[in-house]
Amino acid sequence: MKNVVVVGSQWGDEGKGKIVDWLSSEADIIVRFQGGHNAGHTLVVDGKTYKLRLLPSGIVRKNKISIIGNGVVVDPWALIEEIKELKSKGIEINENNLIISDAVSLILPFHRELDEFREDEAGKENIGTTRRGIGPAYEDKVGRRSIRLIDLLNINDLDKKLEKTLLHHNSIRKGLGKKIFKTNELKEQLLKTAPYLITYAQPVWKKIEEYKKQGKKILFEGAQGILLDVDHGTYPFVTSSNTVASAAATGTGCGPNTINYVLGITKAYTTRVGKGPFPTELTNEIGEHLGTKGKEFGTVTSRKRRCGWFDGVLVRQTIKISGINGIALTKLDVLDELDEIKMCIAYKINGKQIDYLPTTIEDQKIVEPIYKTFKGWKSSTSGIKDFEKLPREAKIYISEVENFIESKISCISTSPDRKDTILIENPFSI
Repeated sequence: MKNVVVVGSQWGDEGKGKIVDWLSSEADIIVRFQGGHNAGHTLVVDGKTYKLRLLPSGIVRKNKISIIGNGVVVDPWALIEEIKELKSKGIEINENNLIISDAVSLILPFHRELDEFREDEAGKENIGTTRRGIGPAYEDKVGRRSIRLIDLLNINDLDKKLEKTLLHHNSIRKGLGKKIFKTNELKEQLLKTAPYLITYAQPVWKKIEEYKKQGKKILFEGAQGILLDVDHGTYPFVTSSNTVASAAATGTGCGPNTINYVLGITKAYTTRVGKGPFPTELTNEIGEHLGTKGKEFGTVTSRKRRCGWFDGVLVRQTIKISGINGIALTKLDVLDELDEIKMCIAYKINGKQIDYLPTTIEDQKIVEPIYKTFKGWKSSTSGIKDFEKLPREAKIYISEVENFIESKISCISTSPDRKDTILIENPFSI
């Protein structure tokens, strides 16, 4: 039995939804360990499409237990709405198949507004957040002033805790000329959500330990991508949490010895949403082709994604940072019509060749990609389920990617359909 962590090896949007959907059919327990309601995982189960923002992917499957860990920040109103939406589609959700850590920090209305204020004030220099209050909620968490789910059970202490966090936020709002929040009004709003949420609240670390002893297969599901990690990504154009595989331990309390296999989801080219460096970005007709054929629009935001060639340097770097054991290569079919395909194998900066992405944003913006060019296969790979049936040039490209990034490819996705997957090794069975 293996416990598996799934992470995106690029800037997110690598096709984790499909891969996690496939893995969740194998797993017993599916756990979200970081991020907020911006995951944007699209699942197709029995012909029905589900777009999940916060709930783990296992929630749409019968006889699975879904867990939201302490590393996640939760918008109570958004979560209630997502639960209602899924229930309206016939999905059963109750305390037996959904567990939420009682230690999760809550996203409150002033977090969302602060996120919007900052993005608007920054103008062209904005980060490109989803404006959902996720970053400000994490700030309150590390500032030791967040309201947690468990606080909704301890009503007598809630006033004092709300006053503490509002002392901070109202001072900011006054400076911005915005309306201040009143403790009693916010308390009333929060308590209305309590009956819908506290039924799911449990110590997640304790539940995971129980499932480990029972020999359950546990799948840890990351949101976003490693290059958006607050420590290891293209800072400051990053998210506000740790997206690397090791965050599965801290974001649930399970301990690193729980993790047996790390699967990195990797797109056969590269995309990015929002601002920030992108060495292999294509602003020409090829970039447009990748975006159109790959349907590169955000699941949650509908924002158009920037597209470019596969950056082997970045993926190799994220593999080392996150301890990735195997790669799930997605959207290979998007490259089918191209005459030639390129892979970045090094950078040049100030006339010097380097084999990693520099730490400073100033250097990241000026690195020049050095490419290796491959002949395109000019035939359809869509729906192929056998590696040997792939075109010769596609197999060459895949082999070169594998060798360069120094990680084996565990599976290859050849269409959005979950069944259209070339399985080379099952992470749960190794």
